[in-house]
Amino acid sequence: MFFFVSLYFPRCFPVSLLSNNLATKYNLLANKRYRLGINSRSSHLKTVKQRNITTTYKMPPQRQALLLSSSNCHGYGMLEFAKDEICNLLNKNNISELVFIPYAQMDYDNYTAKMKEVIEPWGITVTGLHSYPNVIERINSSKAIFVGGGNTFLLLKTLYEKNLVHLIRKKVDEGSLVYIGSSAGTNVATKSIHTTNDMPITYPPSFKAIGLVPFNINPHYIDVISETHKGETRSQRIYEYLTMSHASPVLGLQEGSMLHVNGYQLTIKGISGAVLFKKNCTVPEYYTSGSDVSFLFARDHEV
Repeated sequence: MFFFVSLYFPRCFPVSLLSNNLATKYNLLANKRYRLGINSRSSHLKTVKQRNITTTYKMPPQRQALLLSSSNCHGYGMLEFAKDEICNLLNKNNISELVFIPYAQMDYDNYTAKMKEVIEPWGITVTGLHSYPNVIERINSSKAIFVGGGNTFLLLKTLYEKNLVHLIRKKVDEGSLVYIGSSAGTNVATKSIHTTNDMPITYPPSFKAIGLVPFNINPHYIDVISETHKGETRSQRIYEYLTMSHASPVLGLQEGSMLHVNGYQLTIKGISGAVLFKKNCTVPEYYTSGSDVSFLFARDHEV
């Protein structure tokens, strides 16, 4: 006769006191962390050995990112509205050098020079990724990147061509690379580029983007238009996207706003707010600067 006994062991129970079979079952149960929104496809893993038992633990990503609606905002100089947030993020991580990725525009040298002129007076050195013969090696040795705005389709296509999409995701997730993006640079940091405002002047191999956040962003979001305007509004275009089966929530970043990503914590920053659009919800949600929107990392929306 066999008896089946269900045992409960608290997290602090010494696994070494259990038999191999029970210890294995305990580890599997104790480390079911999917309820925390951890992506089952994430490559961010840690392996722990106990006696002759090898258990793989899912580790939360250490990603740190700052996703700006734009580099320019009315009433401010270039990046002026975001200066404190950018400097705080870099100083916190003891970073004094940024690698700038200019692939969203065609003139890499002039674009990089413009960014150097703005950022280097802050005490941060700026170099263009295009100036290095091996971009893979440079990203691997970098501590922070700034992905500039321009055309989102051109930017993502170039990132794919240079095999940087998955590399950037991996390094940001493991905490070895800080990501700062603006406009198109923010679009490619999200789940996909379906909600960019740009024209498809070229075609990337996929609309799937880097995926630092499991939803879409619409930069430069504006919901105030002229009474004489008879075309679709921005919100109407976003709701068109949300009718698709592959659609994810869309966070519209108003000019002067940004999203701060710290692991699974998401905070609206800047001088303005954000607007959230969701499937089967006809009324958007408005969030002011300082709002916590970490709920967007819910498991069912994880990439």
